Amino acid sequence: VPETFDCRDLAAASDSDISPEALFQRSLWASHCYNFSARAVRISFDGVRTLALTHSVQQGVETEAARFLDGPPVAVEKRGSVSQDAAGQGMLDFTAGLAPGALTRQIAGHYDLQPMEIERIAGRAAWRLDIEPQDELRYGYRLWLDRETSLPLKREMIGIDGQILETFQITDLRAPTLYPDTLRLGPGQSPADSPWHAQWLPAGFTSQPIPPDSPGQSARIEHQLYSDGLTSISLFVEPITGNRRSLLPGMHRLGISYAAVRHVNHEGRPMQILVLGEAPAEVLARIAARVTWNQGGDADDPSTDMSDPQNDSDASAPPAGS
Repeated sequence: VPETFDCRDLAAASDSDISPEALFQRSLWASHCYNFSARAVRISFDGVRTLALTHSVQQGVETEAARFLDGPPVAVEKRGSVSQDAAGQGMLDFTAGLAPGALTRQIAGHYDLQPMEIERIAGRAAWRLDIEPQDELRYGYRLWLDRETSLPLKREMIGIDGQILETFQITDLRAPTLYPDTLRLGPGQSPADSPWHAQWLPAGFTSQPIPPDSPGQSARIEHQLYSDGLTSISLFVEPITGNRRSLLPGMHRLGISYAAVRHVNHEGRPMQILVLGEAPAEVLARIAARVTWNQGGDADDPSTDMSDPQNDSDASAPPAGS
């Protein structure tokens, strides 16, 4: 259901006695409503990288861009209408294609939101909001939300062992100004349609639209994307051929993430199943072990041979570096 919000309400909002869910939802609307530029850093397994960020809303059209200032030159830009049925979730990206109210309700069903003390980030007072998973099937997060604008200034991803896996932080927020009108956000595009499906997912993960620049747009590769609102998991399925080097079955470490690889026979052809995302390795392995093919029929049709051609791709194997 589409949601509407008058951006001017953010200027009059009070942070006294506000629930953590309302604070989080307000930060989502702020990510859409404010025009601003910023400098930011991302601290991850590959070191520290700096970014230039811009976000603007003009006549109902939202544009946001991120440009890395060191390392390989990379720039990303997203543009879309926010007066029609469209939704993106701002620079500190949230992945489910839902409007802020629906997204907040989904997250609150699988995470506990705990408001903490006010801290200082980028020279600005900020509320700290801890987002703790209700199970061990997903990572946790910490958010710092600007007290003046509700814009997210910092995000930390927390592993199940309590270690910080990645930090994204705005270091200089420049001239935030409100869009003086009402925005309308609703459900985004329809989820991807593919005969390959994950038959098991952690509670709360649902199928999402595929970004237009996804490698799964190739006719050879099937891509499914799932999200619980904070975390996304991708499923790729492609044929194994002599022209393309396949990955070894098992678990592979990819920086802060893991990838579970499984080889199967499907209609006489060897196929590679790849599941990756920012989730515990055991979760990705369990998803990969339950991927099936369903083309308008029973996903467990015995005519589909889903055996491992190499007999060594136990997706429940313990993580291994690769």
